[in-house]
Amino acid sequence: MSKKVIIGLLTTFFLIAAGLANAQQTKVYRIGVLLPGTHWYEIIDGLRTGLKELGLEEGKQFVLEIRDTKGDLKAAEEAARNLDREKVNLIYTTRTSVTISAKRVTADIPIVFSAGADPVVLGLVDSFAKPGGRLTGVYEPGTDLTAKRLEILKEIVPKLRRILAFYDPRNPVASESARLAREEVARLQGVRFLERHFASVEELQAGVRALKAGEVDAFFQLSDSMVNSQAQLIVDTARAKRLPTMFLDQSSVINGGLASYAVSFHELGRLSAKYVQRILTGVKPRDLPVEAVRKIDLVVNLNTAKQIGLTIPPNVLARADRVIR
Repeated sequence: MSKKVIIGLLTTFFLIAAGLANAQQTKVYRIGVLLPGTHWYEIIDGLRTGLKELGLEEGKQFVLEIRDTKGDLKAAEEAARNLDREKVNLIYTTRTSVTISAKRVTADIPIVFSAGADPVVLGLVDSFAKPGGRLTGVYEPGTDLTAKRLEILKEIVPKLRRILAFYDPRNPVASESARLAREEVARLQGVRFLERHFASVEELQAGVRALKAGEVDAFFQLSDSMVNSQAQLIVDTARAKRLPTMFLDQSSVINGGLASYAVSFHELGRLSAKYVQRILTGVKPRDLPVEAVRKIDLVVNLNTAKQIGLTIPPNVLARADRVIR
């Protein structure tokens, strides 16, 4: 074999090897993200933290294709369809309602969820230990804590008589949360549970703005994504009307709500990262057991309590994991 042929073959070999190496180095996973409002960006921050801890660098190993659906379930379905068409590697959903939407309109794409309602009861997985399909993820007992939140709210406001909650009855998670609230209120003597239904963000906003001072004794948040998308409006209106509030997420309390009893959204996202990472590297969702997060924090905003003229009982403050002063 001539020297020129050998040199040519070696050159070709090294060019192919370099091309393969570059192809491997430039492999970038596309992760579709569905979230129903700005409050859930805290979960995405946690997801970024978790992926970084696992050695994945954003922009080099992965990109996030984020779709904010503003609490609109139809928009969530359309966003999921589009992500599927765009051939993202998987979809990450930050709330149960958008998980249900994504599952309904897709057929093959893996879905990692952060669920606030029992994924087995809702048919998202077969069981915690053996999900059995293309969905898995992290579960936090958001909806299941409805009764406990009402109990704490009654401790904070001993003279509680009228509790107001907004929700979309078409949302199965919100409807379940409302059912649990009714059952708990029935055990609280002399307390009424006032339900306000809506079918759009505009109707919800109008209902919140129509609240009159003294009309109710407290606002109680149910597990409804559209309600959470309007959390700041609710916070601002409640403070203006001197109305105590109980939220499902800590960020609403940091931003002026009165109290929450919930898990850390950042921690939810961080724990979800290992599911995303393992599925991207070839593990099937059905082989990844659902993890339940059990660390629940009571957060109380003393500044808000002072603004609305409310004294937080010492026994509640003593139990609080975080007090905002």
